[in-house]
Amino acid sequence: KDVRLQFWETYESVAEEVDTEFLERYNGDIDIIPTFAGLFSAVTTSFIIASQPNTGDTTNALLTQLILLAANGTSAPQSITLPQPAGYSSSSVWAQSLAYASLLLSLFAAFGAILGKQW
Repeated sequence: KDVRLQFWETYESVAEEVDTEFLERYNGDIDIIPTFAGLFSAVTTSFIIASQPNTGDTTNALLTQLILLAANGTSAPQSITLPQPAGYSSSSVWAQSLAYASLLLSLFAAFGAILGKQW
């Protein structure tokens, strides 16, 4: 056989073996990324929800007003004062901004992993 032909046959078999091993290893890694990104997104979302202001006082005041309207019929409603929302501190704004940014980045990571898996 020709030396060049033998070289390319050897190269092809070795390259095929290395490529197969590489794809198997990284295919398994790409399978794990969406799972962890999804779990991280769920935890981050729960922290974002917990850090939102409580609007229960306003809701309760408005429901009380509706009950009074229903009980009194069509008479003029009593004046009710709604609680004023408290202002946000700069540390609260920063914490929520970082939480939203980390949620966005984890969703992009999951999206990238899915695109890489389909490619």
